[in-house]
Amino acid sequence: MSVLKHRINEDMKAALRARESPRLGAIRLLMAAVKQREVDERKELSDDEVVSVIDKMLKQRRDSIFQYQAAGRQDLVEAEQFEISVLQAYMPESLSGDEVRETVVAAVRECGASGPQDMGRVMALLKPRLAGRADMALVSGLVKKVLSSA
Repeated sequence: MSVLKHRINEDMKAALRARESPRLGAIRLLMAAVKQREVDERKELSDDEVVSVIDKMLKQRRDSIFQYQAAGRQDLVEAEQFEISVLQAYMPESLSGDEVRETVVAAVRECGASGPQDMGRVMALLKPRLAGRADMALVSGLVKKVLSSA
């Protein structure tokens, strides 16, 4: 079992013992998503793959918050924000804006990208390096900006 999955499992047991229903529910959703992906791929997930599952769940929660705010459902917004706080605890430490920019510039230099047509190559290089540590939508915008000025 991966270290991250073990930690999630232990936190689930602790939430169960402490009778923290909302936290337990969020952790169970995470475990269900991890197990579903393991069944789909027929293998045990590594820590990086578990992080990608968590990242996907965080994106879903953020999208839901946007929809709930538009509908005026503050109760549901708060529930989603709580789940985000629980899920965020399992993500690796986020990089600062300067660190992300340095990584993007290094990747552009490394693959010899010369313009916007090379964006796919740069993003392919950055995705494993920054997964879970930076918002990939923001990284994509930064890559576009760096490549258009190159």
